[in-house]
Amino acid sequence: MPEIDVRIGGRTFTVACHEGEEEYLRTAAGMLDAEAQVLVDQLGRVPEARMLLMAGLMLADKTAGLEERLREAETREAELGARIAAAEAETESLRQRPEPEPRRVEVPVIPAGVTETLAELAARAEAIAADVEDKAAG
Repeated sequence: MPEIDVRIGGRTFTVACHEGEEEYLRTAAGMLDAEAQVLVDQLGRVPEARMLLMAGLMLADKTAGLEERLREAETREAELGARIAAAEAETESLRQRPEPEPRRVEVPVIPAGVTETLAELAARAEAIAADVEDKAAG
């Protein structure tokens, strides 16, 4: 079982841990040291047991706050999940509805005779315009 030295509140402690957990222990000790350092900075020299107790309580307080935020986030996530599921169910029910009957739309059609008459009028108008140009030029 490996032993590592950790520094907490300006004091060095030798701690044993399981193989492979050294980095985890160093990280945890770093968190405890950060809290203990706040106490040392504020109060000066504090008995070891009191310093560790108070630093542990400060970490526990932070942990309790984070757990509360986690519960709130999980509750919010569940609410949003339920809303998403309801929206998906509504979307699925809309997909299962039959297509509406097509509407009949009538488009007026210009009779062929009118089209031919308009073409004749356009040709006559062009002929008159050409005559006017010839007379104006001549």
